[in-house]
Amino acid sequence: MHAAIGDLSTGKLLHKKNAKLTVPIASVTKLMTAMVVIDGGQPLNESIPILGWQKKTEKNAYSRIRVDSKSRRDQLLKIALMSSENLASHTLARHYPGGFDAFVAAMNDKARVLGMKNSRFDDPTGLSLGNVASAEDLWKMLAAAHEYDLIRAYSTTYQHQASFSGPRYSLAYGNTNPLTASSRWDVQLSKTGYLKEAGRCLVMVADVEGKPIGMVFLNSFGTRTPLGDAGRARRWLTTGESGRVAGAARDYERAVIRSLNGYADD
Repeated sequence: MHAAIGDLSTGKLLHKKNAKLTVPIASVTKLMTAMVVIDGGQPLNESIPILGWQKKTEKNAYSRIRVDSKSRRDQLLKIALMSSENLASHTLARHYPGGFDAFVAAMNDKARVLGMKNSRFDDPTGLSLGNVASAEDLWKMLAAAHEYDLIRAYSTTYQHQASFSGPRYSLAYGNTNPLTASSRWDVQLSKTGYLKEAGRCLVMVADVEGKPIGMVFLNSFGTRTPLGDAGRARRWLTTGESGRVAGAARDYERAVIRSLNGYADD
């Protein structure tokens, strides 16, 4: 529905669709969260307490992590990126110098530095509908996140057994993007997102014929549609043909366009 695709090595956008429209971005937010955590310079190997929600969330914030147990900051960052763990993201923000509000302010400051003019962040998880951006802005964010070794490594980890203390327990996590485990893909960075209002979202960087191609897909129809979008984008880049889009997905796109009073910039 909203897309931006480009070559990170040149900084050139190769394709965009409804890319200037500001829309909810769900857990794609966590790429910005990760950059702010790393930029903050706090020890990544420090064990920190898991803190409960500071305020009531707009959406279901279920987590298997036990409040008041402890985990290392780097491990919380990993499961936030690879498995979109919301309480991990929230805890990282609350332990930031100045606390939660200072963290959100730093997210918006980072967005301004990156030239994300159509973006606003309200929380570190993406559960808030106040987290909005355009596809073009998220492509800028994706390019910036790609410069962080940890974000590339953590976001593409397919499985991880997370350890906690006080009490001692462990939890298994898997990556929300199955393409990270596919032998047919060389995924260098990944983040998915979903809210009813945001639809299915995927931002990722993949090697396509030796080039780091950044892809942003927002408000796609159906659980696996963003994965199909990524495949069609790669096919278009390598052969010039994009392939067929499912009829249900096309109908969904037309309905959304009508709800936006016909807005389109592609």
